[in-house]
Amino acid sequence: MFGSSSQLNSGKISVLFNGASQNGLIMKNTHSGGNHLEFINSSGNAIGTINQNSGSSVAYNTSSDYRLKENVITDWDATTRLKQLKPSRFNFITDADTTVDGFLAHEVSSIVPEAISGTKDATETYTDDDGKEQTRPKYQGIDQSKLVPLLVKSLQEALTEIDTLKTKVAALESA
Repeated sequence: MFGSSSQLNSGKISVLFNGASQNGLIMKNTHSGGNHLEFINSSGNAIGTINQNSGSSVAYNTSSDYRLKENVITDWDATTRLKQLKPSRFNFITDADTTVDGFLAHEVSSIVPEAISGTKDATETYTDDDGKEQTRPKYQGIDQSKLVPLLVKSLQEALTEIDTLKTKVAALESA
């Protein structure tokens, strides 16, 4: 059951709402253990899911099984890359009264490219309701969860350095 209208075109499902205060999309799983949403690749393998993690939380999962990976390395310099990131405080133009912390996608794209979707300053052409061809921005996005491995590795590097410094300080104090 959909809201005021729905349509299927170009392999997409669109759900349009009528502006009522109760608009939204609800995904309800009536049996335990199932996924609310599953992403399948062209080989038929699940590569991501959204499911109920417990009675009060949701899990957003992407494939991470070791059997899907090769050339795994654990010795790389995360701190140098982390220092290149420019966390910022800003507001979105449509929400001028709310300041948030985040990143500008194009600034992250060369440091953690897997976190960014889209291309800087991209546009797309479309036909409006009057049949006229128009151009609009095609905005970049960021999956901030892709920054977590870099943050964890940088913290591990910092903790190793702290332990080394503690050892050196202790040796100097006992001399």
